[in-house]
Amino acid sequence: MKTRKLGGSLLDVSQLCLGSMTWGTQNTAEEGHDQIDRALDAGINFIDTAEMYPVNPVSAETTGRTERIIGLWLERDMRRNDVVIATKHSGAGLAHVREGAPISSQTIAETVEGSLRRLKTDYIDLYQFHWPNRGSYMFRKNWSYDPSGQNRADTLAHMEDALGALQAEVKRGTIRYFGLSNESAWGMTQWAEAARRTGGPRPISVQNEYSLMCRMADTDVAEACINESIDMFAFSPLAAGLLTGKYQDGKVPDGSRMSLNGDLGGRKTDRAFEAVEAYLKLAKDHGLEPVQMALAWCMQRPFMGSVIFGATTMDQLELALGADAVDLSDEVLTALDDIHRAHPMPY
Repeated sequence: MKTRKLGGSLLDVSQLCLGSMTWGTQNTAEEGHDQIDRALDAGINFIDTAEMYPVNPVSAETTGRTERIIGLWLERDMRRNDVVIATKHSGAGLAHVREGAPISSQTIAETVEGSLRRLKTDYIDLYQFHWPNRGSYMFRKNWSYDPSGQNRADTLAHMEDALGALQAEVKRGTIRYFGLSNESAWGMTQWAEAARRTGGPRPISVQNEYSLMCRMADTDVAEACINESIDMFAFSPLAAGLLTGKYQDGKVPDGSRMSLNGDLGGRKTDRAFEAVEAYLKLAKDHGLEPVQMALAWCMQRPFMGSVIFGATTMDQLELALGADAVDLSDEVLTALDDIHRAHPMPY
């Protein structure tokens, strides 16, 4: 499997990343371990997780369970050097984690220690802030996002404060690199500038939602990625399963994400199903598997570092792994853009 060095760093990751957010709710620990084993066999070396995982649902009782599942695998196989592990620090609004405290120098050391303990490791390869303290336009909040209440001076002071704490962790050897998540183009550039001012770790990645159905990153965020050497990780590259086609014609498979989260986090709309139908037809016309087409398209984007996918069954995992061998032609890429123009922002 092809690998890439993230954001000009020495961190070499596979172009597909194994997501883990269902391990502990929809998947057992044993199933999670089987997925890791198969992914590594296929050349994936990159696992993404978060302290708040698993999801579907998110709860106080399960928070941290996914990191513990990964830690048990590391303890069992003793293959720490074979995997790149990325995890995330939750921020304001998640009431059952640090009573909803925002990210700050006061929370970072404690949170890093918690993740290290659950992951049963001495270091985290990529430490990400799950969402900005000032809020985010991701998860359909773009329709009402209003940044007018932000205080620029406070935001910049927070960034410098957090980078100081992160640099202390780098010196301790507990984290290697720093990344962002659910971040805007302005936020990315300000984090990069703050790192230049302070000497703190600069962000090498940004993890945002990105797929054929959600292309908000194509303009400002893409430009920031290129100019600041911040590579993107696409999450939900299959639009929460919509692009597989399994929800077409009113179908809701047992155990699927839609069976647990009825509106797929606001993605379930009539226009979404119309767009999916167009993408499915294109895949069929060109002899492509829709899942592999969607993942390959993300991988071929010029600002992409790695594409995060999740699987609840081994069959789903095998199907996704096949995307590594798919190289979309210029004809297909043009046709995908044409569908996007006809079905922009379908949710």
